[in-house]
Amino acid sequence: MNNSKIWLSSPHMGGGEQKFIKEAFDSNWVAPLGPNVTGFEQDLEAYLNNNVHVASLSSGTAAIHLGLILLGVKLGDDIICQSMTFSASANPIVYLGATPIFIDSELETWNMCPEVLETAIKDRIKKGKKPKAIIAVHLYGMPYKVDEIRLIAQKYEIPIIEDSAEALGSTYKNKKCGTFGDISVLSFNGNKIITTSGGGALVTHNKEFKEKAIFLATQARDNAPHYQHSEIGYNYRMSNICAGIGRGQMEILDSHVDKRREMHQFYTTVFANHEGVNVFSEPNSDFHSNHWLTAITIDSEKNGGKTREDLRIVLEINNIESRPLWKPMHLQPVFSSVPYYGGTVAEKLFNDGLCLPSGSNLSENDRNRIKKVLNSY
Repeated sequence: MNNSKIWLSSPHMGGGEQKFIKEAFDSNWVAPLGPNVTGFEQDLEAYLNNNVHVASLSSGTAAIHLGLILLGVKLGDDIICQSMTFSASANPIVYLGATPIFIDSELETWNMCPEVLETAIKDRIKKGKKPKAIIAVHLYGMPYKVDEIRLIAQKYEIPIIEDSAEALGSTYKNKKCGTFGDISVLSFNGNKIITTSGGGALVTHNKEFKEKAIFLATQARDNAPHYQHSEIGYNYRMSNICAGIGRGQMEILDSHVDKRREMHQFYTTVFANHEGVNVFSEPNSDFHSNHWLTAITIDSEKNGGKTREDLRIVLEINNIESRPLWKPMHLQPVFSSVPYYGGTVAEKLFNDGLCLPSGSNLSENDRNRIKKVLNSY
């Protein structure tokens, strides 16, 4: 029996990537600029289709960092951030000497709770610390409550950075995720829906923001015949080689999303008769998730005491990778002293939740192995 490793979410090439890479080599465009960089940005702008401008960068983290700079974040500012997320959503806040203010989740989308968000804003204003920005995340591809979060942001005149790193291909009310923020962020890390091996993008409706992001991402070189710098810059621009991979990946993006959603349906069917297992799914038809990762929560009281950690270990023994949900930022040692608003929703999700193999390249044999282990357990 084939017992090769089944990964949580591995890269999936479509075959068209090599023609763009070959063109880059043939033309000697191997630097952080070139036709593929421009072409990849144009491909993304056409796909998102909401009058946006895209700057291709070295990572999603770089995009958040530059987004905060573009919004004028300075030393000592408060930045509201979803607690249940990967640390890359929060780390750039600290790069700038600002303070993250973490917000609990709600149970429908597992994302930032609008009620807690408004409570936190009111309290920070009362303390004389009106937040400078809100970082809201589409967790595992599930759109956050876009309308509710936007209404609150507009009410208090606070811009939103939309962390859509996990949500390329997801939609809310038939509009693409990655277009809802004042500044939005995409990631093309190796485990994402599409990859550039490593990379990200800043998305904005403001063309000046795109131009300033590119300026900062290329070491903030002034327009002069010599190297002159009036601002601090960064080496954050995507290379023409990586962008070539991205152009090839764009050709099969919709197919990858379909396959991820098929994996979600596979798990929904597997767990249909297991009362103590909940498959994380859209709350209503406004939400359309790419299901980048399919996640479940396990109620141990309805499963004879079995926990998500028990299942993770069983899968690991069978050479199948799974992973607990993101550990909330307010529970991370590095952020133990920063403010947190909310209850225990994110904490309970972390304790009970597990991400299952969800790659678009999983075979029928892989699914049968996973199903056998899950049913046996």
